[in-house]
Amino acid sequence: MADASFKDVPEIFEVELGESLTARTESLSTFRELGPPDLCHVVKSTGRSGQRDLGSYHYISGVDASSSASLAAYINSLTYAIEDDSGWFSKGTGWKVRNGCYCCFNAFSRVDVRVDVKIPGGVNAYVVDLRGERHEATPEIWQETYLSALLRSILYSDDPTYWLEAYRKLDPITNLDGELRFLQAAEALFLKGWQVGSDPEIQVATVVSNHLVSAIMKYFGDSGRYQYAANLFEKLTAKEPEVASLLARCYIGMNEEVKAVQIMSTAIKQTPQSYTLLHVQCDFLRSKGNHEWALKLARHAVNCAPSEFVTWEKLTELYIDLRQYESALLTLNSCPMFTYNGRDGHRNLPPARVHLPPKGAITEILPERTKTEDDEADPALLRLPAPGLRGTWARAYALLTRLVSQIGWDELLKTRSAVFVMEEEYRMQKAQGDIRPHTASPSSNGDEDSAVVHEDGSVSSSRVLPKRGASLTESSTLAPKLEDQADDDASTRGVHSANPSTDGDTLTPNGIPTIRISTESDVDRETKAEEPAEKHVNGNGEVREAKDNGVSEVVGQALEKPVQAGGQDEGIAAGTQEPFSFSNKRLCERWLDNLFMVLYEDLRVWTIFRAEVAHFKTQHVAYRKTGLEWEILGDLGTRLHHKEEAKEAYQRCLDSQRYSYKPWSKLLDIYSDEGDIQRTLQVAIRVAAYQYAEYTEMTYPTQIARCFFKLGQIHGFAKISYTLLSMGLPDPVMKIMDSYLQYGRAFKVEGYDF
Repeated sequence: MADASFKDVPEIFEVELGESLTARTESLSTFRELGPPDLCHVVKSTGRSGQRDLGSYHYISGVDASSSASLAAYINSLTYAIEDDSGWFSKGTGWKVRNGCYCCFNAFSRVDVRVDVKIPGGVNAYVVDLRGERHEATPEIWQETYLSALLRSILYSDDPTYWLEAYRKLDPITNLDGELRFLQAAEALFLKGWQVGSDPEIQVATVVSNHLVSAIMKYFGDSGRYQYAANLFEKLTAKEPEVASLLARCYIGMNEEVKAVQIMSTAIKQTPQSYTLLHVQCDFLRSKGNHEWALKLARHAVNCAPSEFVTWEKLTELYIDLRQYESALLTLNSCPMFTYNGRDGHRNLPPARVHLPPKGAITEILPERTKTEDDEADPALLRLPAPGLRGTWARAYALLTRLVSQIGWDELLKTRSAVFVMEEEYRMQKAQGDIRPHTASPSSNGDEDSAVVHEDGSVSSSRVLPKRGASLTESSTLAPKLEDQADDDASTRGVHSANPSTDGDTLTPNGIPTIRISTESDVDRETKAEEPAEKHVNGNGEVREAKDNGVSEVVGQALEKPVQAGGQDEGIAAGTQEPFSFSNKRLCERWLDNLFMVLYEDLRVWTIFRAEVAHFKTQHVAYRKTGLEWEILGDLGTRLHHKEEAKEAYQRCLDSQRYSYKPWSKLLDIYSDEGDIQRTLQVAIRVAAYQYAEYTEMTYPTQIARCFFKLGQIHGFAKISYTLLSMGLPDPVMKIMDSYLQYGRAFKVEGYDF
């Protein structure tokens, strides 16, 4: 079967002929938004009797889907890609492409457009609806299909979370004529853009918040060519006034701020309830340092769209900017959270075999794709829950990490206990209610109907507090198992400093495994449990020891859990305390309680890591980790806003011979932000090699092009080009790297002429 393989095109061979097409037809009803990449299925035959035909397929984006002729041309090009196995004295088996089928999902009309090609023979184009029935393809369908394919190609181009085997990516737009066609199609279908869906952080797709707008802003924004998008939005603003928010964003990107302010001033009178327009104004004021005015606009945006996550997120960011941390935490608690729906994908089928041919000489610089000891990592690092966060949860966690980076872990826990009802407060209130005379009115009974004010202003009985009171051990699915007691006080103390159990992870009542990170021996834990001093960690990773006089001092790095000051395990008589009042506190949402535990796990592992680094430096001993561990620690440092430490971790990751794209990709962004041309180019070569190894044969929009254009705006294309020449690269590699600059010159990206 090797004779039937393509020379430089990846493909998956089927077990049963045509099973990939059948599976796609059955999956059409599950495609929610843009749909998956295009599917190209071919049947190969030798023409000999008794020889079974072979079916193979691959995924692809970037092919012109404006007509059946362009799709048929792609299938025809595959006929020249089959390996020729004929020798000097023997004739090859003669595998040829007998027929093919190209499938492209129309995200506007929710149908699958297919083109059957018989070689030799004719071309047959038709539409398959969600029920599997065939229809004729109309010009309107073809225009929608063309734009749908472009949107997928642009938005899926460098998405690190979306990966498919045998997925080939080509340039969607190669010249100015192609770009003009894209703009014409976008203008014609702009008002229908909400039909293709939106980012997972947007609950309801609108005319100005959808995948079509995201693709336009990404395509023109990554190259800094906002004037073309502005021309498009100028025409559309006359039809839809709300588009003025996008027009203002473009003018700000073009550094024409006066024009942008005039547009915003006029538009706010026409659409005063547009939260997207309010957010553009808000961002503009933040860039000018006027956070107080921006805060008023953010509050108004929340009133205009209270069910959208992004409005509450923007308000939380403004409170953090203004150092109003209690308000920021309360606002974050009020964010509406949505179920995360990832990109649409194909159903995985068991293949007969997978053919992944090497792609170009540039891939020869990459390490082998074999698993080594550098692909292993400490289970404590592998179990970190934060990398699994998606959608609104990931965005909310980013706000929480920004909070802790500014005020520290201890202060964050104090702020949390100041604004939310804690578990200990609830129990003390309940205990006071139990000892009150039975003659008291029912409304004063703490066990019956103590009023609690919720985040939405509603009042409910205190009996719901154990359920919604956000105890870290009761409500969190990520709480660590405690060995000696069932800890109900974690909400009061933040994160309880108890001895973790030594017998593996266990299941919570809802069936989700608890996360327990421990690197200490039992003897060490018992020793630390007997120490009288209480230690806790602040946001900088320093460990402080609380003395008897209440003064805490930095005592160096340790591997203990951080403990919030005040909430201890000793029993406190309810009668000796002042009565609590819940009227000025809110209930912490369970998801936010979970995020606090996720943050604790991140901070705990990071503190251990930095303590180990400091210890090894004082001992003048090399600190060693595997490649995967350095990569995880780099991601951890990035999440916790420790940029320099994260950069160092990614650099250490490069010392290992491990096949991994991520550290090179992260360093490419870091070096380009720093304006370091030499290092950016060195890293970009590796990133390009990894992309070509995954059959990403496109120039733009990609991460490398975006970083090159960023450098070009500062230094100019000529300096980048001369630096490339000075590196003495092989011709195939030089041709690939120069293609990004050639694209910039063809489309006149800023910096191309100097």
